[in-house]
Amino acid sequence: MTEHIHVYKENKKEGPTFVLLHGTGGNEEDLLPLAEIIDPGANVLGVRGNVSENGMPRFFRRLQEGVFDMEDLKKRTDELHQFIKQAAQEYQFNDQEIYALGYSNGANIAANMMYEHGSVFKGAFLFHAMVPQEKNDRPTLTNTSVFIGAGKNDPMIPARETETLIQDLTDAGAAVESYWTSGGHQLLREELEAAKTWYEALKA
Repeated sequence: MTEHIHVYKENKKEGPTFVLLHGTGGNEEDLLPLAEIIDPGANVLGVRGNVSENGMPRFFRRLQEGVFDMEDLKKRTDELHQFIKQAAQEYQFNDQEIYALGYSNGANIAANMMYEHGSVFKGAFLFHAMVPQEKNDRPTLTNTSVFIGAGKNDPMIPARETETLIQDLTDAGAAVESYWTSGGHQLLREELEAAKTWYEALKA
């Protein structure tokens, strides 16, 4: 298996599996409480990023804040995509029922996986994500639903950046719902509640 420090907790093999992708400085267990709030019955695969920035785990390198190392982004995205496929085989969870749950850096690599590999997720929760790359020939995402949580006063991600991400994913065929708070880059409880409501409607 492509190496990623990770944790896997099984609830029901044929049920949904949440792939948890942390923000800068986080780890494979950071988002477990979020998954528990949204769907306590889901399997969870928590993944730690393979890149270290001053000792802080990340999923890919950046040149400076908001400026990605595009070569490394491509490499790490492909590695993570392969790891998820291998994990589905090893742990025998349904690869048609995978939901990405990412915050900040983790949400960015989840978004890039869709830009590069299409509908690898049935759904994705992207909290405080940026546009990962400029790409006109994105794969079709007609089989993917996306929830985007954003802060109107996020100092790291201007609102227009989030709006471009929403438009890119929509243009690729994804069903996108966005939820805006008046907050900044921190993830707020109201976003989680909105994400849970969206998810439950999706599963109904």
